[in-house]
Amino acid sequence: MDDEVESTNKTYKDDFLTSIAEKLGVAANASLVFAEPVEREGVTVIPVAKSCWGFGGGAGRRRHDDGVGGGGGVRVIPIGFIEIRNGGARFQRIHTASLPMIVVSGVAGFLLLRALVRSRS
Repeated sequence: MDDEVESTNKTYKDDFLTSIAEKLGVAANASLVFAEPVEREGVTVIPVAKSCWGFGGGAGRRRHDDGVGGGGGVRVIPIGFIEIRNGGARFQRIHTASLPMIVVSGVAGFLLLRALVRSRS
């Protein structure tokens, strides 16, 4: 009987993980990274993003209870755009300020102002 339960449990786990993989496979396509082109006055712009995927799942058994669970997520960040003009194309990166850079700039500004105030005293 234990072999039958173990076989059913393995099938349940396999079906669960296959289902997650299939759903992620449908969602993971180029439209997630390359948006629809936009054309204005002879210039075509294609937005570009970076995506990161992660997921996990598992199954377990406690006494006579079987359980299965999982989760995942995706993170999509705009990183630039492709500009097509006059038969040529170029990638233009979008530079965004990150929180560490903002904090460092704030601290540096504070220290500079403090030094200026002290030098005038």
